[in-house]
Amino acid sequence: MDFREEIQSLHEELITLRRDFHRHPELGFQEHRTAGIVENYLTQLGLVVRRCAGTGVIGVLTGGRPGKTVLLRCDMDALPVTEQTGLPYQSENPGVAHACGHDGHTAMLLIAAKILSRHRQQLPGKVVFLFQPNEEEAGAEEMIRQGALDNPRPDAVCGLHLWSPLPTGTIGVVAGPIMASSYYFKVTIHGKGGHGGAPHTAINPIDAAAHVLEAIKTFHTLEQDARQPTVISVCKIHSGIKEIVVPDILEMEGSIRCLHKGDEQVRQRFQQLVEGTCQLYRCGCQVEFTCGNTLLDNDPTMAALAMEVAKQTVGEKNLLTQGICVMLGDDFAEFSRRVPGVYYFVGTGNPEKGTQIEHHNPCFNIDEDSLAIGVEMHVRMALAYLEALPFHPE
Repeated sequence: MDFREEIQSLHEELITLRRDFHRHPELGFQEHRTAGIVENYLTQLGLVVRRCAGTGVIGVLTGGRPGKTVLLRCDMDALPVTEQTGLPYQSENPGVAHACGHDGHTAMLLIAAKILSRHRQQLPGKVVFLFQPNEEEAGAEEMIRQGALDNPRPDAVCGLHLWSPLPTGTIGVVAGPIMASSYYFKVTIHGKGGHGGAPHTAINPIDAAAHVLEAIKTFHTLEQDARQPTVISVCKIHSGIKEIVVPDILEMEGSIRCLHKGDEQVRQRFQQLVEGTCQLYRCGCQVEFTCGNTLLDNDPTMAALAMEVAKQTVGEKNLLTQGICVMLGDDFAEFSRRVPGVYYFVGTGNPEKGTQIEHHNPCFNIDEDSLAIGVEMHVRMALAYLEALPFHPE
C-alpha cells in the first residue's frame, strides 16, 4: 500500500493539530488538555482507549486478521522554557513551551492512528498507540509500572524523535546504542568549618572538591576506553555563605552519560574516586545516584526493519546510519529494554526556516514538512512489522 496520497489529504489536519498543541504546551504529568484531545480523538476512531499514569493515553487498534502486536509511542510533555520564536501560534502558557518537538510527535501519531484505523480489516494483528506524559523526567517507568505494556503485551515497540541536527528529508537509525544512559549524581562533602584567617584549624571541603574535579578528568584521560563514549559533567557546586568563613559542607551535582553497556562500572569507579579523594583531604562524603534514562539500545532486527522502511519513505541516500548517536537520553529506553524495539530520528533541520536550532532552546522550532515523513514512518513501520514477521497462533 502507498499511503502518501492519504497522508497528503490529511496535511491540513496534521498541521492544525501540531499548532494547537504548540499553542497550549503542558509540563510533565500536567498534560490534561493534551490528553483529553488525544483520548477523544482515538475514541472517535473506534479504538479501545484507556488512561495510564494520569495523563498517559493508550489506544488499541485490533485488525481484521490475527497477528502480532506492535506498539507505537510518542511523548506529549513540554518544557519549562519561555518561547522566543515569535510564531503566530507561539505558546500561550507563560514559561512553558514545546521546545523539543513533542507537539509534532503527538500530531503525527494521531494521524497515523487515523490512517491505520481506516485499514483495520486488512491489518494482521494489533497496533497499540501510546501517548506518554513526562518524558523529560522519565515518565515511561511510571506508565510501565501501571501496566502500559500489558493487555495487550506488545511484541515490538517503535519510537521516533524529530531531530533538528539532521536535515529535513533524512532519517537516522542505527543498530545498537543510539542514545546514552544518564545518571544524575549528588556528592555531599563534609569538612570542618572555621575562620578564613586560620584555615589550619578547619577542613575546607572546597579544597577537596577541587581535587575531585581533577580526579574525574584523570579518569577520562587515563582509565576510560575512548571507544566507549562516556561523559561526566559537573554542572552545579554550592558551598559557603561568607568570604571569611570556611564552610563545613559542599554539594556538587552533575550527570554521568554512557553510550555503552558498562555504565554501572563507570558509576562504581566514580564513587571510588570521589570517596578516596575526599578521604585523602580529611573529608567525609556521600554519593547519591538518580537514574535519568537507561541506555537506549536498538534491537538489531528492529533496526534493520526501520532501515528498510526508511529507504521506502525517504530513499536510500537519505538514510543516515553514521554519526547520529548522541550522549543525550530518552526514556523510550524503558520500553525497549523490556520489549524488542527501535528508535530513530526524523530530520527537521532547515536553515532557511530557522529550524536547525538545538532542542530545548527558547527559539527551537520544527520544519512542518517533516511531519508527513514521521506519519509515513509510523504507518509503514507498523505494517512492515506485522506483515514481515511470522505469527504462530498458540
